[in-house]
Amino acid sequence: MSSSSLFNASLSPLNPNQHPIRRHPSPSLLRHRPVAVSCTSDGNTTTPIETSVKPPRRTENTIRDDARLHRSTAVNPFSARYVPFNAPPNSAEHYSLDEIVYRSRSGGLLDVEHDMDALKHFDGAYWRDLFDSRVGKSTWPYGSGVWSKKEWVLPEIDDDDIVSAFEGNSNLFWAERFGKQFLEMNDLWVKHCGISHTGSFKDLGMTVLVSQVNRLRKMNRPVVGVGCASTGDTSAALSAYCAAAGIPSIVFLPANKISMAQLVQPIANGAFVLSIDSDFDGCMKLIREVTSELPIYLANSLNSLRLEGQKTAAIEILQQFDWQAPEWVIVPGGNLGNIYAFYKGFKMCQELGLVDRIPRLVCAQAANANPLYLHYKSGWKDFKPMTASTTFASAIQIGDPVSIDRAVYALKQCDGIVEEATEEELMDAMAQADSTGMFICPHTGVALTALFKLRKQGVIAPTDRTVVVSTAHGLKFTQSKVDYHSKAIPDMACRFSNPPVEVKADFGAVMDVLKSYLGSQKLRS
Repeated sequence: MSSSSLFNASLSPLNPNQHPIRRHPSPSLLRHRPVAVSCTSDGNTTTPIETSVKPPRRTENTIRDDARLHRSTAVNPFSARYVPFNAPPNSAEHYSLDEIVYRSRSGGLLDVEHDMDALKHFDGAYWRDLFDSRVGKSTWPYGSGVWSKKEWVLPEIDDDDIVSAFEGNSNLFWAERFGKQFLEMNDLWVKHCGISHTGSFKDLGMTVLVSQVNRLRKMNRPVVGVGCASTGDTSAALSAYCAAAGIPSIVFLPANKISMAQLVQPIANGAFVLSIDSDFDGCMKLIREVTSELPIYLANSLNSLRLEGQKTAAIEILQQFDWQAPEWVIVPGGNLGNIYAFYKGFKMCQELGLVDRIPRLVCAQAANANPLYLHYKSGWKDFKPMTASTTFASAIQIGDPVSIDRAVYALKQCDGIVEEATEEELMDAMAQADSTGMFICPHTGVALTALFKLRKQGVIAPTDRTVVVSTAHGLKFTQSKVDYHSKAIPDMACRFSNPPVEVKADFGAVMDVLKSYLGSQKLRS
């Protein structure tokens, strides 16, 4: 049976009314209204001022207007700047976030450094209560899971410059049946970052980057548009947020290497899309050359602003566990910015007293695009880029990751692990997860494969609280699922396929098929 004849039904859109699962706030937090944080200094003593934000009355005002009316006029004590990534303590090189700069003077990566001394004026309990008080509110911009941590993300941006779709606050799903049936685990969780505005975790970083571009344009900086190379999800997020802000977006996509669901998003959002006869690495090389010559702001994860938004997913996981750190967090890795972002989010929470430890991280790669895995297996010897082969996990089909240094640093700091998944392993894992009520992307299948392997090796114990990060919505990858369940993938057994059963429109024939099916289910139970 051909894949085209297997499923004839049209796809339903993402449910806009789906709410995230989050923890129940304590009674004290129910009384704790959102606050505008500022500082006043009296000699050597710095104390917080909390200006209560009252629920707005029903007027002709927008939520931006209401936020403006209740905004504190006190001096903002928090700041951040660019510094060379992993710079020595005596380094004096730094840049304002309002500068358009992507690399250090030596050509290395940049990082966003926060004024930790200013943040430490407030203890962990204060930050926990503040972040918890903002969850689920419509107050601008704190309804966003990213901007509810604004002081830790872009502390100096004006709320009016923020471009947000209230992203984040994504579902932390207790994978009860999957964990018990396939892994003998009772405390397995899946962080569904793909339940977001454009269907992937990329929204978390793009709201930060596009907001800063919006600020730069209002400052009359030479930025005519924003550009990116993409394997799909980055272009969807960039085009959506740029469209919301009225900023031109330019997208370089590798021809015939992404799903139609991914391609249609930037097109629908009005991006200027260039289909390039190359792979992602080739597109990345071109966009870097173009942005060095034209006033187009580079939006790829080379730009460290995006990681500031992505790190909030780590903070959110801790928040959803009542500020208790899990033992393990498993993250799919392609360009490798996300593994560092998770580490950075967890580490900030530890340094600022919100938690007393951080999880061990696992980076999961597709075997067809596994330069970090090979680097890890070599004992972190000289890194060698590769030409990535085709993988169903197309968003991580990257052979020369920009954030390799960031990823290695993060994994070393938390005693992390790197694992890989073959094409058959990741597709089987995806099918197994779907059979227990999930509907995940192939990249999550890569992460679940890593979990299978680490459980089999005894590295992850059955009682370890473990979080698998799901990076995109399964509806973006329906063709791969159709092909799997049709057994239309060459050289793949598709062991967990579940094709429709063809039966005549006859009562007796239908009853025979159903009795056979129900009998097999009884035997299984």
